Amino acid sequence: MAEKGYCVKCKASKEMKDTEQVTMKNKRRAMKGKCTDCGTGMYKILGNK
Repeated sequence: MAEKGYCVKCKASKEMKDTEQVTMKNKRRAMKGKCTDCGTGMYKILGNK
């Protein structure tokens, strides 16, 4: 199942491709990927579990 996130350029909720889980500077987890339509970088902040 592909992660969904909000693309700021398309102004819509889209699926992300090339996703990877990253840890941000403030120790929160996030999914980083690209929009399937326009290729813009997207982030989705995840829970702390």
